[in-house]
Amino acid sequence: MTVNSKQAISTRNEEMIVKLKTESGMPVIGYICCFAPPELIAAAGALPYRITGIPGADNSAADAYVEPYGCTYVRNILARAVKGELDYLDGLVISHSCDMVQRLYGIWTYYHPLAYSYMFNVPHQLTPWSKRFFKRELGFFKESLEKYTGNEITNESLRKAIDNSNLNRKLIRKLYNMRKEDKPLFEGSEIIELLIDGGTLPAEQFRKVLEEKLAEAENREAGKEPKPRIMIWGSIMDDPSLFKMIEETGGTVITDDTCIGTRVWDKDIPLTDDLYDGLTSHYFENFQCPRTDRGPGVKRFDYLLERAREYRVNGVVGYCISFCDPHKFDYPDLRDLLKKERVPFLLIDDNYSFEPAGSIRTRLQAFIEML
Repeated sequence: MTVNSKQAISTRNEEMIVKLKTESGMPVIGYICCFAPPELIAAAGALPYRITGIPGADNSAADAYVEPYGCTYVRNILARAVKGELDYLDGLVISHSCDMVQRLYGIWTYYHPLAYSYMFNVPHQLTPWSKRFFKRELGFFKESLEKYTGNEITNESLRKAIDNSNLNRKLIRKLYNMRKEDKPLFEGSEIIELLIDGGTLPAEQFRKVLEEKLAEAENREAGKEPKPRIMIWGSIMDDPSLFKMIEETGGTVITDDTCIGTRVWDKDIPLTDDLYDGLTSHYFENFQCPRTDRGPGVKRFDYLLERAREYRVNGVVGYCISFCDPHKFDYPDLRDLLKKERVPFLLIDDNYSFEPAGSIRTRLQAFIEML
């Protein structure tokens, strides 16, 4: 069910992006992590496309290139590339979000080179010098895109791209805010499906989808009774399966702390005098990814506790992909902090397949019944 559902979403948007590419002549540049801002890609006159995997799909095509005990998410995407499922991409941008993703860049571009490729370097510590480094890297990325597309990235074109993105952020936050009600009008899985969809669409088209969703949701009737309110925290989640399992076992995902969810959309990109300062603030300082060292102690989780209180969360479900070191290093501290704050926490350790589904569903059901 998971694979078929994800493939249906993927196929629909791939056909759409290929059609846009043919009609407009604009190149399609795929990216995995948004440390390299998709707004810069759009400002260069290209189509940014967030590359996703297909949980549970056969990854054996990647075996000749990377060890089997590596990150299953990375292996999944590499297998898609090897099998030719991503051949519609003209370019590839990969950020150094973790070591395994960086390895993916080297393997992919060596064995299956594209017309354009760029490795976006991201510091691991949050310091004044690292912010200067990140801003300088934005400049190198800008120059690389301009050279490939032949289009200058002006302040006007970049401001327009940021404005388009921020308009979508406002609509997404409105959808999240509607989830604060005791009986929300729609499920959390509906939001994550929209956000997965949105990463593969131009900002203007994504906005239409969001506006239609808001208009449709406002005409719905509220649910019959309140359900346990769950926050999801964890690794990359570009599939709604875990959200749906929680809903099927009696809970409701009221909010999340994931890199396709609130980590990206919770705040606007600041429209600073120097637009690259705003991009640095949003994508490096404010983006709450565990791969960035914010100093010792648990103060780095303050934002998560504030969100839990704001959404009146009853429990947290963590999701860690096998070998995802950044999230697994954060897990013990977060677990202990939530225990101290009397917030129940359940960790799901998965290999990016959501199998065996029965076992995961049983654990979720027991957790929700406890709540």
